[in-house]
Amino acid sequence: MSLSDKFWSDARLTDCTLCPRLCHANRLEGQAGYCGRAAGLVIARAALHMWEEECISGVNGSGTVFFAGCNMGCIFCQNYKISRAGRAAVRPDCQRTADGRIGTEVTAGRLAEIFLELEGQGANNINLVTPTHYVPQITEALDIAKRKGMKLPVVYNTSGYERAETIRMLRGYVDIYLPDLKYMDAGLAAEYSGAPDYPWYAKKALEEMYLQTGDFHIDEDTGLMTKGVLVRHLVLPGHVRDSKEVIRYLYETYGNSIMISIMNQYTPMPQVKGHKHLGRRVTRREYEKAVDYALGLGVECGYIQEGEAALESFIPEFK
Repeated sequence: MSLSDKFWSDARLTDCTLCPRLCHANRLEGQAGYCGRAAGLVIARAALHMWEEECISGVNGSGTVFFAGCNMGCIFCQNYKISRAGRAAVRPDCQRTADGRIGTEVTAGRLAEIFLELEGQGANNINLVTPTHYVPQITEALDIAKRKGMKLPVVYNTSGYERAETIRMLRGYVDIYLPDLKYMDAGLAAEYSGAPDYPWYAKKALEEMYLQTGDFHIDEDTGLMTKGVLVRHLVLPGHVRDSKEVIRYLYETYGNSIMISIMNQYTPMPQVKGHKHLGRRVTRREYEKAVDYALGLGVECGYIQEGEAALESFIPEFK
C-alpha cells in the first residue's frame, strides 16, 4: 500500500462511510460505528472451512476468516455472538456478550501471516466473512500477503449490504464475490435487519461485483470456482413469495452468468424464539416451492440443498 493509499484509507476510517449505514464514526479515534467496531482489526475465527458450496470448499476446505462486527444486525443471525458483540444498542433487539468483546485484535501484518498459514494448510482460497467494515485494513493485509508470495484466489463473503463505492475499492483484490441477496421486500429488510434500503444497495453492489469478475468460471480439473459471482439466498419461514422475487430478479438480470445458491439451512436462534415467522424452521414444502420456481424460470447454474434444515451444531465455534 502506497503512502497516498494509506492516507486515503485512514480518511475513510476517520469519517466512516464504508457501508450504507453512513454512520460517519471516527473509528481511528476509537469510536465504534454501527458495525460495533472501531479501527482495530478483530477476527473471531480463522480455519479451513468445509461447509461452503462445493466449488468454494472443495476437498481441502476454504481458508475462512470470520471478522467480528457486522453492519446488518439481522435479528435472526446465526453468528450473532460475533456480529453483535460490542455493538451499541441502537435497536432493542441488539445484544452484546457479557464482556462486550469476542475475538482477537490483529494487525494487518498478522492478518497477512494468517492468510499465508491457511495457504500452507492447503486452503483452496482465502474466504473473508463479514469483511465490509474492515476493507481498508484487509486490502493492506492482502498487499502484504501477495508480496510474500500468496497465490490463492480471494473470496469476499458478504451480507450484500454494501456500497458500490466500497466494492470498487476491491477491484484487483477479489476474485470471487459471495454475497447474499436476502430480500427484495423493503418492509422485510426494515423489520428483520433495520435496513429498508437493503434491496437498492444490494442490487447496486451486485452490479459492481459482476462488472469486476464477469461470468463465473469453474476449473474443470478441480471443480473449484476461480472467478465470478455466487449469490446466496436463504429461504426464510413464511416468506417464500419474497424468495421467488429474489430468484426472479437474479435470473432476469444475470441469467446463468452467475451462480445462485438457494439455502434451506435457516436455524431459529434463541433471540427469535416465539417469533411469529422466524421461530420455526423452513418446511420442506416451502423450500421446494422456491426451488421449483427457480427451475421453472430456467436457472441452471447453482446449488440447492438436500435433507432437513441445518442444526445449530453446524454453526462453528467462535474463539
